[in-house]
Amino acid sequence: MGYAVALTTVDNPFDPFEQFDSWFLFDVEKGYNSCAYLARIARTSDQFSEEENDEEVERAIDEIIKYDFMNIYRKVKKKIA
Repeated sequence: MGYAVALTTVDNPFDPFEQFDSWFLFDVEKGYNSCAYLARIARTSDQFSEEENDEEVERAIDEIIKYDFMNIYRKVKKKIA
């Protein structure tokens, strides 16, 4: 059993896995645009396997958090079967 990861902010009350639409609306209304930010940082490709892309997304999330001087971003995990 593995896990999936997502980028969120400390003030977003919604679960990006279970309540994505509400999570996304909150994120965009606050001006974070976390999905677009993550897409700019993650170097994913159709040439990579799904596992390789997942690893790259997690690496990008970790990088975003590492350089987050405002300390607003968090990585959340969810177990997957």
